[in-house]
Amino acid sequence: MLLDVLGEKLEISYIDEGCGDVIILLHGWGARGETYRSVINMLTPHFRIIAPDMPGFGNSDEPSFPYTAEDYAEFVRAFAEKLGIEKAYIIGHSHGGRTAIKLVTSEKTKLSVEKMVLIDSAGLIRKKSFSQKMKILKFKIAKKLFAKAKPELIEKMRKKNGSADYAAASEIMRKSMVSVINEDLTLCLPKIKASTLLFWGENDTDTPMYQANKMKELIPDSGLVTVKGAGHFSFVADIGLTKRVLYSFFDIK
Repeated sequence: MLLDVLGEKLEISYIDEGCGDVIILLHGWGARGETYRSVINMLTPHFRIIAPDMPGFGNSDEPSFPYTAEDYAEFVRAFAEKLGIEKAYIIGHSHGGRTAIKLVTSEKTKLSVEKMVLIDSAGLIRKKSFSQKMKILKFKIAKKLFAKAKPELIEKMRKKNGSADYAAASEIMRKSMVSVINEDLTLCLPKIKASTLLFWGENDTDTPMYQANKMKELIPDSGLVTVKGAGHFSFVADIGLTKRVLYSFFDIK
């Protein structure tokens, strides 16, 4: 699909399978729609599942400028409008959850969303340990002193201290990543009107359990399911549990 979004045309790859009420599935950072094949397959007998590769991921074009969380929400708005979708449920994992939160709480959104599933969702800023704070301080000092004289040193430090996703990304996507992870969506949570299921890995280290508990506390109509022993990809840790929970939430008999 050639999509006109945020002033430029991007070729967007997406999965569109099944029939019935629409579920838009939004993937995490560094992933793509196909990453969620197990979820797609369990839901397509009952729903039309649409899973785009968001700009800069999978087989979709990379934007020409760094995106913010609001930009990713704008992409979903434009994408749904292009497909003629006025009403949908949403499932968002990690970065996809962050995008879903921005989407459903924005005054620009015309898409009607009655139910939403946030799986190990991003959107809250993580508490930093003392060692992490020292690494950040060290990098900031080095950048200030050597950015012009020794740019190769700064880049080496950036790759060493950054995440695998950051190291693998292009310059534009690195700037996008910095932008989205540094935006705190706490104030958006009480504005969520959709009935929200929080599905979380007990041992998630990317979006820890305390963030799930905070979201449950602040989202008015929400419930939390914890997957024992699971990490950030909780939906594949126990496929049977994932299916039972989703079927219950979406009233599948």
